Amino acid sequence: MADTPKALPKGDTQIPSGVGQGISAENARWTFSDVSASFEDHIEQSIPGYREGHDLIARLSDWFVTDGSLTIELGCSTAALTRRLADWHRTLDFRMVGIEIEPGMAEAARKACADYGNITIVQGDALHVELEPTDLITSYYTMQFVRPAQRQRLYDRVYEALNWGGEFIMFEKVLGPDARFQDILSTLYADFKLDQGFNEAEIMHKTRSLKGVLEPFSTQGNLDLLARAGFKDVMVVWKNLCFEGYLAIK
Repeated sequence: MADTPKALPKGDTQIPSGVGQGISAENARWTFSDVSASFEDHIEQSIPGYREGHDLIARLSDWFVTDGSLTIELGCSTAALTRRLADWHRTLDFRMVGIEIEPGMAEAARKACADYGNITIVQGDALHVELEPTDLITSYYTMQFVRPAQRQRLYDRVYEALNWGGEFIMFEKVLGPDARFQDILSTLYADFKLDQGFNEAEIMHKTRSLKGVLEPFSTQGNLDLLARAGFKDVMVVWKNLCFEGYLAIK
């Protein structure tokens, strides 16, 4: 007779589980501290149009980045987007700052940017790091990881740091406007991840690990945050399922 699988003890939810690319994460304990080595592969497989978003941001930046500009990326992880912008504007004389809260990720970003003389990586919390006056701030799937109670404060800091006419480009995972749409989006996103090679267990483990860590808002919720910060000129410039890109001009 085959052995019967043992049930987990009730309440025992802190057992590490694989979420793909050799990454393990506990229930409600997702962290970026130990995933820098495989982060790019994992995130590219997890988010529709991940690289496409980088290319769009580079093209949008043409209207705002000039000689003497400063650009800032909030939550730069391994600085893939920052490097993309540096390559895109390689003929310009401008500075770039990437802010990353996780020490291991910040160190990986510094190594990746070693050949870029105009990029500085700052390890720290974007809520507390000084933001110099800037022409462009990017947030690529970062705001969704900021605690809702503190999120408006960060939007306010972004608006205050931007020069007049500067741009804030933000990509976020979003919730559907009601329960039916949310069910459709969740199911289609699970289908996407299955098509990318994740199995059902990895998808479920990742979802459980993000409880209380990733807290997306709806499109309207994000627009309200931008409006309260002071932004009046805002447009959705990209969308794929439950992922959106916004362009806000001060």
